[in-house]
Amino acid sequence: MADLAIRVPAVAGKARPVRKAGRLQIVIGIVLVLPVAAVALTAPWLAPHDPNAIDLAARLAPPAWAPTGTGNHLLGTDHLGRDILSRVIHGARVSLVVGGLAVIGAGLVGVAIGLLAGYFRGVFDAVVTMIAEIQQSFPFLALAIVVVAAVGRGITNIVAVLIVGGWILFARVVRGEAMSIARRQFVDGARALGAGHTRILLRHILPNVRASIIVITTFNFAWFIIAEASLSFLGLGVDPNTPSWGQMLSDSRNYLALAWWYPAFPGIALVALVLGANMLGDGLQDRWDPYLK
Repeated sequence: MADLAIRVPAVAGKARPVRKAGRLQIVIGIVLVLPVAAVALTAPWLAPHDPNAIDLAARLAPPAWAPTGTGNHLLGTDHLGRDILSRVIHGARVSLVVGGLAVIGAGLVGVAIGLLAGYFRGVFDAVVTMIAEIQQSFPFLALAIVVVAAVGRGITNIVAVLIVGGWILFARVVRGEAMSIARRQFVDGARALGAGHTRILLRHILPNVRASIIVITTFNFAWFIIAEASLSFLGLGVDPNTPSWGQMLSDSRNYLALAWWYPAFPGIALVALVLGANMLGDGLQDRWDPYLK
């Protein structure tokens, strides 16, 4: 007993730095993500120019602070004379819309499948596990390229592809936790009092996996943004007339030596948003993971 009394305070003391680090990561994540979200929401009013307006006379103009820069284009222009600041601002809308819709769709599908598989188990669980393993045996990006090339580009098709590739993580985590929670005494007590399967799933199991769902959502959100940028970089993303960070990076490949600002600013925006989402996910995991407390 004395030995036990010595160890417990030591474990409790180690939890404080983890929780402080978690709070710091959450703050950093919010600081990085919220401005991008605000910019995306106000893009039509915030962007100084039409993102698709071509001005060949001002092509590859440097940023305003450069010796040959102009105040008319704060971050310079691309190879067609389009304002980079306006395109970066409008590109934020594409990343947030695609990432948001994909993570909501994948979350709804994955959580529902994971709850049912973990609670009922049996044949349904075996089928879901087999489908997930088969799908994970294929590289997602290669599969997405084939699907998008077949059905066509566009936000709707990209979101559908991301949902198909992103539900597995939700399903696996929720299945494992639901399987453990379903064996606990309070679930047996609810069942003994006459609670049906739907009530047990929604009122007793789902609230207990909510923290894990939120953490997975932040990580998947960052992954979906990278996936959309990758597809756009390969020319399989959104419509060419819709500004996208991945498409801007792809267009700038031939002008790296002439215009460093062309790939720099969409790249910085992409890194900031993904880093913010990952930091937010890490912070939430540190704060809510019972094994870290």
